[in-house]
Amino acid sequence: MYKKKLEDDIRCPLEYGMEVFGGKWNSRIICVLSAKKVLRYGELRSQLTDITDAVLSASLKELLKNNIIEREQYNEIPPHVEYHLSERGKSVVPILRSICRWAGLFHKAQNDKSLPQCKKCDYNGFNN
Repeated sequence: MYKKKLEDDIRCPLEYGMEVFGGKWNSRIICVLSAKKVLRYGELRSQLTDITDAVLSASLKELLKNNIIEREQYNEIPPHVEYHLSERGKSVVPILRSICRWAGLFHKAQNDKSLPQCKKCDYNGFNN
């Protein structure tokens, strides 16, 4: 098993926040779950483009560890698992939407390339 050479040295709340919901995939997973409320693994994967199973699995484990999402396992046949935002995860959504609106002022992406959940942030309203 991989072991880090150095322990994390997070001394600033901003660093902690970026560690929890930063990066390419964590924020996208949070936004998708915010829009869809509850998703199974396969549904979540289909909502995220170009993510591998290994990366999605690792991201979900990290978000679970940080209490951003919750995992509900149903012991039925066939068994299935659902993911949804925790209360802590829901509290991150307005922050991510603010970042999205700010980035929309400077990001010149085509609307047709935006992810469906990104269109809910209303960042285009800031470009008038």
